[in-house]
Amino acid sequence: MRLTLATWNINSVRLRLPLLGRLLAERQPDLICLQETKCPDDKFPVREVVGMGYPYVALNGQKGWHGVAVLSKLPFETIERRAFCDKNDCRHLSVTLGRTAGLADPLTIHDFYVPAGGEEPDPAVNPKFAHKLAFLDQAAGCGRLAAQGRAGRTILVGDLNVAPLEHDVWSHRQLLGVVSHTPVEVEKFTAWQSAGAWVDVMRRQVPAADKLFTWWSYRATDWAASNRGRRLDHVWASAPVAGGFQGMEVLACARSWDKPSDHAPVLATFEL
Repeated sequence: MRLTLATWNINSVRLRLPLLGRLLAERQPDLICLQETKCPDDKFPVREVVGMGYPYVALNGQKGWHGVAVLSKLPFETIERRAFCDKNDCRHLSVTLGRTAGLADPLTIHDFYVPAGGEEPDPAVNPKFAHKLAFLDQAAGCGRLAAQGRAGRTILVGDLNVAPLEHDVWSHRQLLGVVSHTPVEVEKFTAWQSAGAWVDVMRRQVPAADKLFTWWSYRATDWAASNRGRRLDHVWASAPVAGGFQGMEVLACARSWDKPSDHAPVLATFEL
């Protein structure tokens, strides 16, 4: 079975519902993981999403901030939500696909929205940065999650808000002191990835020596001309699933759509 999934920090699902409709109509992924939906569950546009051909909807949202969602053409066996750092701030959601979705062996998909961390990379003076570091530590220390990476059939996606590699940012030297690329974030991010032996399938396709971005700031007058991007959105897979990785695409053109998110959707295809 071939499965195509998308991950996208949509930066308000209600504001950008037309863009979501365009993406789903044009690319037809089997499911899409959204982050920063900024929408409580009872206000989520479920009817509109079902009308787009995605009848299975899993939600973990709140008013005004954060929020994740998974929209699918395929039915879910289970849905799970986890809280990190003793905060119920709607940053995780996982779904499992099984026999009703046409899979002989279950597949679990995790959708994460890691805290951005604010502007100042000092946890002593910036509570947002302290929260981000604690979140990364908890994710790395989650034994069940690590076990799924090491021995399960699992995909982990989302806006992980860290650009870990030198060429995941437009300038490694200039961004070493900027939140998302600081050494302490990269260290904790790498510990999380290593704990589950997660395979970074995006970098299987694009060598680490090549630039790869998924986010471009709203501050740029011409984002494409300046191309000062970062890779904040990731697709990880456990080894058995990574073996069936067929390819991925960063849909950078979506950054030029009308009233866009500052993140581009990422699509990845697996043979399961």
